[in-house]
Amino acid sequence: LCLQVPELEKATVRIRQPERVRGIIQSLREQGAAKLQVISDFDMTLSRFGCNGRRCPTSHNILDTSRVISEDGKKKLKDLLHYYYPIEIDPNRTLEEKRPLMVEWWTKAHELLVQQKIHKGDIAQIVRESEAMLRYRHGMDGFKEFFDQLHKNNIPLFIFSAGVGDILEEIIRQANVFYSNVNVVSNYMDFNDDGVLTHFKGPLIHIYNKNNTVLQGTGYFQQLSTRTSIILLGDSMGDLTMADGVPSVENILKIGFLNDKVEEQRGKYLDSYDIVLESDETLDVVNGILRYILTE
Repeated sequence: LCLQVPELEKATVRIRQPERVRGIIQSLREQGAAKLQVISDFDMTLSRFGCNGRRCPTSHNILDTSRVISEDGKKKLKDLLHYYYPIEIDPNRTLEEKRPLMVEWWTKAHELLVQQKIHKGDIAQIVRESEAMLRYRHGMDGFKEFFDQLHKNNIPLFIFSAGVGDILEEIIRQANVFYSNVNVVSNYMDFNDDGVLTHFKGPLIHIYNKNNTVLQGTGYFQQLSTRTSIILLGDSMGDLTMADGVPSVENILKIGFLNDKVEEQRGKYLDSYDIVLESDETLDVVNGILRYILTE
């Protein structure tokens, strides 16, 4: 397989069942571009987890730490993070236990943001001033190759995010890769006629309900019923259900970015994802696989 996709030789790559993965990649190539769609998480999957030894911000962080949030608001949002994030990644709690607590966290955070009277007109500047970074490749923009390859081959990219849709769309826009094949489902802000945030549009998407329940009525996957080959990209256990709404899946390759607590979580990730990328800030492997699938 490394002959066809040399990027799989990287030290960051772990695969529990190489033969199975080889078979899936082969099938994706045989089915070709016309059958393919990509379903991806955004924060810490298309965007970077760390840079220069520091954590990169998620779309929520970008807003939470921006100049439009009062000091008091920042403190409260940080307190929520410190309370709920350990619950989110606690390997000893079940999804059933975590789910209501995640709803609680997102709801409280969104209520705090609404209190800040955020202006729609400030969003572009907030993103420009932030440290948002999409994944790279040896000094080059790996994300650009990723978005470009998909666009050039008319492959739909579905971004399914529990983050803030307005922020992540702006990140993609400022990176000049918001192409017509990109579709985003996320938590979007609703602004009044004066452009002030009044609430978040429903349904609430949090880390553990990224499945069909929040896609009801969008009909997105139904329109793509011939796209039966899927590459799924995620960085958490909650991302594994993102393709649940696809009517018929013939081949699915699940690639997981294991960004945090690598030793503790490795086993669980290897059980769930076909390819696990440990502390890898690039899109090298994803781009390598796409190149192999899409090259005549």
